[in-house]
Amino acid sequence: MKLSSPMEIWEYLPGTNCEECGEKTCLAFASLLKERKKKLEQCPPIFKPEYAEKGKKLAELLAPEVSEVEIGVGARARKIGGEDIMHRHELTFFNRTALAYDVWDTMEEEELRERVRKITNWSKFYVGEFLRLDAVAIRSVSGDAKTFAGCVKDVAEETDLPLVLCSFDAKVMEEGLKEVSDRNPLIYAADETNWEEILEIVRTYNVPVTLFSSDLDMLNSLALTFSSAGVEDIVLDPGTYPTGEGLADTFSRFVRLRRAGIVDGNKGVAYPLIAVPMTAWMVHGEGAGNALEASYWEAIIADLFIIKYADIMILHSMEPHSLIPERTLVANVYTDPRRPVSVDPGLREIGNPADDSPLFVTTNFALTYYTVESDLSSNKIDSYLMVVDTDGIGVESAVAGGQLTAEAIKETLESYEVEKTVKHKAIVIPGLAARLSGETEDATGWNVLVGPRDSGRIPGWMDKNWPPETVS
Repeated sequence: MKLSSPMEIWEYLPGTNCEECGEKTCLAFASLLKERKKKLEQCPPIFKPEYAEKGKKLAELLAPEVSEVEIGVGARARKIGGEDIMHRHELTFFNRTALAYDVWDTMEEEELRERVRKITNWSKFYVGEFLRLDAVAIRSVSGDAKTFAGCVKDVAEETDLPLVLCSFDAKVMEEGLKEVSDRNPLIYAADETNWEEILEIVRTYNVPVTLFSSDLDMLNSLALTFSSAGVEDIVLDPGTYPTGEGLADTFSRFVRLRRAGIVDGNKGVAYPLIAVPMTAWMVHGEGAGNALEASYWEAIIADLFIIKYADIMILHSMEPHSLIPERTLVANVYTDPRRPVSVDPGLREIGNPADDSPLFVTTNFALTYYTVESDLSSNKIDSYLMVVDTDGIGVESAVAGGQLTAEAIKETLESYEVEKTVKHKAIVIPGLAARLSGETEDATGWNVLVGPRDSGRIPGWMDKNWPPETVS
């Protein structure tokens, strides 16, 4: 995106404030365009003849520096690429790194299906959401077209995840693709030896394609050839070499490609990038009795390229010590650094509270909320948890910054009619907000108890402080 502010975007909009986009003003719409929360197509007037020229120019200026490619279909389709920045603190990354875990066509059918189900169903609850995996990469190990096609068919029957079909043999690739051409799989890969056959396949089936070469001049040439032939959905693989100078050179190629696409504006290489950390198994593989070491190295390489700058990667190890750090890092890197992760304010029930159960207060910073909620529920403390809107800021910072105040607590009590839920008028504030106790009592008329500084100590605090005299 070549426009840096909503005002720059607004200059290209009709400026009529017609509200057809659902916003009250064109400037508000411009702000949402900048954040990619609205699409230009949602402004009908921009397509009228008098605004058409501006609209066309605006569409070009709003396009991300790195092209966006979608793989898969339906609810679990994944967009990759589409980034505008080199560094997360500059704005935010929009499309998180997609993690594709492999299966291969020499697996026994039941083993294959079980692994596909494991990839499809894997999830981990983390700061208010379930983390999941993104795709299945199907590798041709047999080199046999019919064997590969049968494997692809079996995988497709077990999952609705996007698929990555992996073979450098064009005949093998096409047989597999015939089974799932309607699923918009990513095919991997075309290189300098097979590009003509793969190009024909891509044009026939209209699917996204990966181009591979560790020579960046050759990679650029392949990209220009495919784009000139009308292929838009391109992913680049500059090679992932897992050790020594090979790894250092791999890192350099990823950075150079992303810099060329974003900083230098070289559209010839401004495509999503794929990394293949599972190449660690070529060096530290199971055959050498080093599966644990291989899984560690795979995770290290994956974490490196989640940060710099892989948009999708192919992985092998599903061991928790490997998979969980990878997926958690993706979640952390691809959150918006300008906005704290927050939950909705309100009154929550923990367990099965009665009208004489304790009422705790916390902020709507997600990490704080889920920590307190977990400590209460895991200790089976039937209670109410009142979440105050502090703009997603934690307790100590919100007290210092004025987001958590006696007035904010009062407003939350009133907004959610807490007085109708509990028969007592006792409220437990966090220990880190102790200095608000007196003014909160004055503002609300409630009896304020100061809880522990660490919610993990609530059970011990309850033994000594609940019920207070006003409740018993």
